[in-house]
Amino acid sequence: MDQELLDKVIKAYDIRGLVDEEISADFTFALGIAFAKFIEREREPATIVVGEDMRPSSPDLATAFSDGITSQGLDVIRIGLCSTDQLYFASGALNMPGAMFTASHNPAQYNGIKLCRSGAKPIGQESGLGWIKSAIAQGFPIPNRPMGKERSQDLLADYVKFLFSLFPEKSFAPDFQSRPLRIAIDAGNGMGGHTAPAVMREINAVVDGIYFELDGSFPNHEANPIDPKNLVDLQNLVKQKGSDIGLAFDGDADRCFLVDEKGELVSPSALTALIAKRELIKNPGAAIIYNLISSRAVPEVITESGGKALRSRVGHSYIKQMMADQGAVFGGEHSGHFYFKDFWSADSGMLAALHAIAALLESQMKLSELMQSFNRYSLSGEINTTVVDQGKAIEKINSYFKDYEPGLTFDKLDGLTVSAKNWWFNLRSSNTEPLLRLNVEADTPEQMASMRDLVLQLIRNG
Repeated sequence: MDQELLDKVIKAYDIRGLVDEEISADFTFALGIAFAKFIEREREPATIVVGEDMRPSSPDLATAFSDGITSQGLDVIRIGLCSTDQLYFASGALNMPGAMFTASHNPAQYNGIKLCRSGAKPIGQESGLGWIKSAIAQGFPIPNRPMGKERSQDLLADYVKFLFSLFPEKSFAPDFQSRPLRIAIDAGNGMGGHTAPAVMREINAVVDGIYFELDGSFPNHEANPIDPKNLVDLQNLVKQKGSDIGLAFDGDADRCFLVDEKGELVSPSALTALIAKRELIKNPGAAIIYNLISSRAVPEVITESGGKALRSRVGHSYIKQMMADQGAVFGGEHSGHFYFKDFWSADSGMLAALHAIAALLESQMKLSELMQSFNRYSLSGEINTTVVDQGKAIEKINSYFKDYEPGLTFDKLDGLTVSAKNWWFNLRSSNTEPLLRLNVEADTPEQMASMRDLVLQLIRNG
């Protein structure tokens, strides 16, 4: 198979590309063979669980992948339509390697695959994807062995039951409030439309849902809540219905963004801090991981709550590996990914949402009031700029700030982070597109805007 194509679609921690042009049934068949060989090489269980999202291409691609696996004598359990965190649940609960067919928040013309080892252990470039890519490039001899078998299994009810088992029994009971909670949900025509109804039935709540229909053409808006324009419908719904909380899921529902009762976005960093504080009540002194574009408030809250704050680069395979190495109980990313030791160190947007709902019920406060103590600084949010030579652009910024002011610190854990006493910024390359991603934080909105505009000017003026 063409090496240039493989290099393009097999990324740092997943596989993603244009349907037919880059991700085809032939490709996923070859991937299935390579993954089966990898699983055998690693002495993993010889049954692989396969899930898929609602994109029109997902069933055929998943079937070709399954055929590749069974051609090598391994078995497959197809769990059908599911969210990515439901696939991780299946991998953990069944102790089997897994594959999820999804392109997450990408537009309809894309698809991809997220792979994991048994127990939802991550597979990234250094932990298996590199080997799989080489195996596909080299091709495969025809084996002389019996075919594996494929069967189907519905795990949605088990997934829901497991999520609620992670909370005290009365966390969502009606006696926490005088009236039912009112929850607004935008499923974005993604897999949240599959999982959210099953979860919300277990809560004493009135649910106002939009775009629950599973439609991989995304007729209403992209299933990417990190982009503010995709939150507008949810924000309007919250204000129209007088909701206590709003939830927005991405395409494969492994990410969840919150909107408060005023219709304002809850910073994922603030949610990370809230959940970290809750986890440290259960696990005093434990390690908590946050990625390097998270607010400074996150490590502050972790430390104030008696925990050990550990800084990570961006990306699920890195955080999951760090959680395993450090025994961390929780990890959060500013992109809206939340990882739980009790969930096989995998990420679950739904579990994060349940933590926010439980905290809301326990506090008897409005969500904006509850989150106030975690919003300490001014964040720019992620700003993307198309840049052909990202490395050159980063080096230019690095050189400019070397003599900008005394006392600055520089690190290259992930891209470039420049830190002063009252501000910091991170500039890093996208893993999937020719983009530079900028995040800025400062003590005041004015400081943040000034630094944001300066760095953007340096990037965009060449």
